[in-house]
Amino acid sequence: MVTFRAFIYGCVLGICVFSIAIPNEKSVVSAQSRAEIERLQQQIEERGNRLQAIEREIAQYEVALREVGAERSSLEQAIRQLELERSRVQADIRATQQRIDVADLTIEQLLAEIAATEASIERIAEGLADNIRQDYQSQNDSLILVMLRNNNLAEFWNELETKQFVRSNMFDQATRLQALRAELIFKQDEAERQRSSLVTLRNQYDSQNVVLSNNRAEQAELLRTTQNEEAAYQQMLSERRAAREQIVREVREFESELRFILDPTTIPTPGTTVFDWPLENIRITQLFGGTEFAARNPSIYAGRAFHPGVDFGAPRGTPIYAPLAGTVRAIGNTDLVPGCFSWGKWILIDHANGLATLYAHLDHIGVQPGQRVGTREVIGYTGNTGFSTGPHLHLTVYVAEAVSVRQFNEIRTTTSCGAATTPVAAHEAYLDPMLYLPPHAAQPR
Repeated sequence: MVTFRAFIYGCVLGICVFSIAIPNEKSVVSAQSRAEIERLQQQIEERGNRLQAIEREIAQYEVALREVGAERSSLEQAIRQLELERSRVQADIRATQQRIDVADLTIEQLLAEIAATEASIERIAEGLADNIRQDYQSQNDSLILVMLRNNNLAEFWNELETKQFVRSNMFDQATRLQALRAELIFKQDEAERQRSSLVTLRNQYDSQNVVLSNNRAEQAELLRTTQNEEAAYQQMLSERRAAREQIVREVREFESELRFILDPTTIPTPGTTVFDWPLENIRITQLFGGTEFAARNPSIYAGRAFHPGVDFGAPRGTPIYAPLAGTVRAIGNTDLVPGCFSWGKWILIDHANGLATLYAHLDHIGVQPGQRVGTREVIGYTGNTGFSTGPHLHLTVYVAEAVSVRQFNEIRTTTSCGAATTPVAAHEAYLDPMLYLPPHAAQPR
């Protein structure tokens, strides 16, 4: 049993018996700090629940969009699709805002936890410093001096045991201090990661608002061009198909004249998974090569039933991810030239493995030429630009050394695309993207 004198001695050292225990998480965090952290956690959970509700709403819009897309092409259907797309993008924007709010609150919670951890470190460090000073001073006392200031042998042993206990407690506190510092470093790193995520989310929010503006402008232009008349809409579609046929025919003829001999050792072996999927949810609507759709619609491919890539069905404004790190070689927008019904907004990325990838019919381009992008980095958003039968992503894979970016008027002077640019390559340089993507059970419609 520790005597009263020994108890008092321990208190002088700043370690009374009732406070010697190593502080746990609750004891080192003030009640006020804990209440603030719990309040923030509750708000994070509430916004998470709202986000789930919005995501269910988005899923309903996507089902409705697929149903509308399967109907016969008419002006009413086109307007309905634009309205559904707008509602979905608005829901996407609300979802992104919820994610921004959650990221903001998470950062705030982390900062509160960091402040509480710093306060705990300071308190433990101060107590430890006092203990060390007192222990250093007490070590100058000889055993005889210690015996003389005690009334009997029992008190003497109690004081020696208390000193040993104090030293053991100092070791425990030092260990706890190291653990708290490691925790602080981890939380600071996590806060930095959260800030990076927040910047990405805010960029996504801005891009989604651009998609929304594009949707409104497209609907206004559609109504202006057709004067809300079905006959005018069908005439417009017919003219666009004819222009598209001419453009594709001229490009294919130009590419047939290009010469390229593929060295298989310069690219990955077919069947090797080198790319991630460019979209979060995969729905393949047309494969590469002589597809059934290409055979049924030879006019779209200028009489050659060959589809030069893979199409992924996706609602307007869906984020597109770089399937592999690379460098953006070029971007373009064929819609800037009236009558140029081609790729619309497109991105061309070179990869270090000898392949290049094209992403076409985008609604918004999120990168610039020369920019380095990482795997799974958002590079743009899906759309319905150029000549497209509905919102989707077209992905082409080329042998990088064989593809070049040309102006259409370099290809044929008769083309209606003029100074708009497009990637071109010899037919042998077109590769089946499915040979380099992960295995997937999805089949085209």
